Amino acid sequence: MENQKINTLWTHLHWLSVLAQQGSYTAAAARLGVSKAAMSQRIADLERAAKVTLVQRTTRSLRLTEAGQKLVDDTRASFEQIEQSFAQVRDLAGQPSGLIRVTAPVALARQQLVPLFADFLRDFPEVRIELDLSDRLSTLATEGFDLAIRHTARPPDTHVAWALCPTESVLVATRAYLRRRGEPQTPADLQTHNCLHYPRSQDTPAWTFEGIGQMPGAEGVPNGNERITVPVTGNFAANNSEALREAALSGAGIALVPDFSAQSSLRQGKLVRVLPDWKPVGAFAETIYAIRPYAPHVPRAVAALVDALRKGLAQGFGG
Repeated sequence: MENQKINTLWTHLHWLSVLAQQGSYTAAAARLGVSKAAMSQRIADLERAAKVTLVQRTTRSLRLTEAGQKLVDDTRASFEQIEQSFAQVRDLAGQPSGLIRVTAPVALARQQLVPLFADFLRDFPEVRIELDLSDRLSTLATEGFDLAIRHTARPPDTHVAWALCPTESVLVATRAYLRRRGEPQTPADLQTHNCLHYPRSQDTPAWTFEGIGQMPGAEGVPNGNERITVPVTGNFAANNSEALREAALSGAGIALVPDFSAQSSLRQGKLVRVLPDWKPVGAFAETIYAIRPYAPHVPRAVAALVDALRKGLAQGFGG
């Protein structure tokens, strides 16, 4: 009888593990697709069966007791194995299927990824995509994401990373602004311009450049691989490249943005490149990756999406 009772609690234990991952009843309920009340009731049932408190609740937070943490730690590997086994079995079906939870930067997703997702979903009608638009670096496994799209210089070693395409930073402005204020000829000239920048940790914003397309030693061009760093000032900063692009489009100044944010405006001639013989470096990473928590098995739907994104982004973002 006791074994039969335990057998009815497997889902309760799984819900406890999700609660431990998510850190709140609201987030755990959303992850499982159930109500907060159902989540709370299931944990209460588990505590009555275990005859010990598993979760300590306050008005602002919760934490697992020693007993609750032991249950989560001891069962985590088993639930992960069950999930992997089910994914492998599901992948025996003819077409990729299931839900893929993706997190991606706001500007990149809106301008480049969403159209590719739409094409992918037409090709694979059994797949569903849930997209989280965020510039915040998420803890993928903890927050339940299957895939993160990020432009980064160094993907985490504990994750699997697929390089999707190269990307670069570009300096842009409108022709009207450049006619009004003059076109910079060297990075040092930027000190007399209104520079629209992405706020970083340093107190004084600064942009770094490498000379390209010119012979080393030419006037204003560094010798060899020498870099030039120029302090810049401006009356507008934003931690979103779309906002910087829109400010540049309004004629407010010169913006440094990732190429994917400026691609369309450059092609339409609404923006032009500034200092085309100089390469901005260090502002944004130079590769866009698809990143996934390490697992022995990659679901077919995830692999198919990564392949579709790689092909779709292959043309790059050049203006």
